[in-house]
Amino acid sequence: MKFQNITKLGFMVAFLFTSFFSKAQDWANLKRYQTENEELKITQKNENRVVFMGNSITQQWKDKDSLFFQLNPYICRGISGQTTPQMLIRFRQDVVELQPKVVVILAGTNDIAGNTGPSTLEMIMNNLASMTEIAKANGINVILCSILPAYDYPWRKGLEPNVKIPKMNILIKEYCKKTNTFYLDYFSAMVDDKNGMKAELTTDGVHCSLQGYKLMETMVQEAITKVLKAR
Repeated sequence: MKFQNITKLGFMVAFLFTSFFSKAQDWANLKRYQTENEELKITQKNENRVVFMGNSITQQWKDKDSLFFQLNPYICRGISGQTTPQMLIRFRQDVVELQPKVVVILAGTNDIAGNTGPSTLEMIMNNLASMTEIAKANGINVILCSILPAYDYPWRKGLEPNVKIPKMNILIKEYCKKTNTFYLDYFSAMVDDKNGMKAELTTDGVHCSLQGYKLMETMVQEAITKVLKAR
């Protein structure tokens, strides 16, 4: 019995170690969309393919309103919990190699939440700028989105995102103006009087309700149309 228990314990330790080691090696979660990316056909000349790059807000978008992606040439590449350095690592694989005409980048709130360690607003902006520059260098139009409003983070309270997010959005807007990049201001359309998200647009103060996504869909499709006309 003692030998069997030791053996079982050894297998459990080995499994946990392997699982942890595997995740540590794929910090940016490059395997998440690897199969889907390989199965995608090369874009046709008349196909206005758009990739949505982001975190759980983007990932849940497809879960909440799958028809938005099914009825349009839109590809969801959101991964829950991700920060901008993780997205930057997978940007070439999950965006550039898919040959879209437009990429919609919605990112930064998890950086402010400290999901992968402390980040300054300048560090976040640098990562957003790098993704933008990589896209443009490959002939991809960029829609750089404001971070959505959040009064506080349910999973990590007291970080004052209601103060930091507006400051971050100013940096994003200024960068877009300087580089002639399309700035999509979700924040102004979704914010309440406390710099949080309007109650009807969110499920938990950070993620969107279906009503929230419907509002974003109207806004982003108008932005996509404008960007494609300007090509």
